[in-house]
Amino acid sequence: MTLTSDSPVSPVPAAINFRTVDVRGQRLSLAGLRAAVPRAQSGTRADAEEKVLDIISAIRTRGFDALRELALTFDGVEQTHPRVPAEALRAALADLDPAVRAALEESIRRARSFADAQRPADIDVELGEGAVVSQNWVPVARVGLYVPGGLAVYPSSVIMNVVPALAAGVGSIALASPPQKDFGGLPHPTILAAACLLGIEEVYAIGGAQAIAAFAYGIPADASDGGNLPGIDPVDVVTGPGNIFVATAKRLVKGVVGIDSEAGTTEIAILADATAHPGLVAADLISQAEHDPKAASVLITDSESLAAAVRVELDRQAAATKHSRRVREALSGPQSGVVLVDGLEQGIAACDAYAAEHLEIMTADAPAVAARIRNAGAIFVGDYSPVSLGDYCAGSNHVLPTSGTAAFSSGLNVATFMRAIQVVNYTRSALEQVRGHIVSLSGAEDLPAHGQAVTARFPAGS
Repeated sequence: MTLTSDSPVSPVPAAINFRTVDVRGQRLSLAGLRAAVPRAQSGTRADAEEKVLDIISAIRTRGFDALRELALTFDGVEQTHPRVPAEALRAALADLDPAVRAALEESIRRARSFADAQRPADIDVELGEGAVVSQNWVPVARVGLYVPGGLAVYPSSVIMNVVPALAAGVGSIALASPPQKDFGGLPHPTILAAACLLGIEEVYAIGGAQAIAAFAYGIPADASDGGNLPGIDPVDVVTGPGNIFVATAKRLVKGVVGIDSEAGTTEIAILADATAHPGLVAADLISQAEHDPKAASVLITDSESLAAAVRVELDRQAAATKHSRRVREALSGPQSGVVLVDGLEQGIAACDAYAAEHLEIMTADAPAVAARIRNAGAIFVGDYSPVSLGDYCAGSNHVLPTSGTAAFSSGLNVATFMRAIQVVNYTRSALEQVRGHIVSLSGAEDLPAHGQAVTARFPAGS
C-alpha cells in the first residue's frame, strides 16, 4: 500500500480506457519487456525532482520558517510548531472507534509476530585456533517514519513503519504525517491514535518532501520563541510510503540517511490465466486504483476471454465504488492496462520485467508459479490472498518498492533498521599463521606499510 497524491482529481473520463499491450508472438528481451509494460509517463519524475530540490534547500536553510510556509501552501494550515502535543495523542486514542481499535490491535499483533521472527541472529565463526570473526546486528539510534495523508487515511502505515523499528530495538522513533485543516492543523486523529497505541510520543504534523528533508537534516530549535520551541534531531534512517514527491525526496537524501526503498504511488500486477475469476481480478485492480489517480493496475494474461471479462467487471464495479472518479482515472492512465502474453513462461518474464510492488498470482497451481517469480515487493498467492489482506492484516509489511525498484530492493523489514557490524578478534598465534600471506598481498598491491603493520608485532628474536 503506497501513497496517495495531494493533487486535485481530474474530471472523470467518459469510459475506462484500460489499454492493451500485446506482446504475443514477440521474442522480447528483458529490456524489451521493461519498455513494453505499462508505466507512468517518464517526465513525471524529472518534474518532481526539481520541486523537491527546492523544498530540501528551503528546509536546510530556513528550517521552521520554511515548514510554516509549506504547511500554509500545501495544506492550508497555519503552524507555530509542528510537534503534536502529547494530550492530542492521548485524546485521539480515547476517542477511537472501538471496532477500529480492535482491528488495529489485531494488525499490530500479526505484524509483531512476523517482525520478531525476522530479527537476524549474530554469528561467530572460528576460522582457526584463536581466529574469530563475528557479525553483530545493531539497531540504528534514531529513525524518522513517514505516514502519508491526502486522499485517504493510513493508520495501517503507522503500524507498518513502527512495528519493525520496535522489533529492531530502535531507541528513538519520530513520526510525521501531513497536517489536516479539518483537524486543527494536526494529522488525522486515527493516525494519532495508532501512534499512541504503539507508544510513539514524538509525532509531527509535517507532510510530503519537507518531512523527509526535516528528518534527514534536522532543524535547530526555533529562536523566534526564545529557543523554547524544540528542534528536530536528524535521524539515521527514513522510511515510509508516499507519493512521487516523497519517493523523490527519499532518493535525494539517500546517503545522508538510509532509506527503506522508493515507495511511491501504489501499483498492482496480476498474473492470471483462464482459470481466474474475472470479478475477483477486477476487484483487486480497483482496490489499488482507489488510492490515487496515478495508481497503477496491470493485468498480465494469456487469455483474451479473461481480459474481456475483466474489462466488463471493471466498468461495472468502478461505477458502484465510492471513489469511482479516482478509480476510473487510474485505470485509464498510461500506467495501467492489460498485457497479453503467449503463455505462462512469457507471463512470468513480464512479471519479472515489471517488478511490481504487489503481485497477485491467480493461475492454476498458483504456489508453484509464485515460487518462480524473482522480482516483486510482495507476492499474493491464490484467490484468498488479495493485496488488501497485506495492506492491513496479513502480518506482512505494506511499505514496498515501486516503479520497478523491486528488482533490486526489498520491502520494509526489521533489517531496514539495523546494521551488521563485523568484529575481528585474533590472538598472536592466529595472526602469525597468516602473517606471510598479508605481507605477500600487501606487496602485490604496492602497500608495503600494510605488511609492516603486521611484522611490527613480531620483532626479530621474539
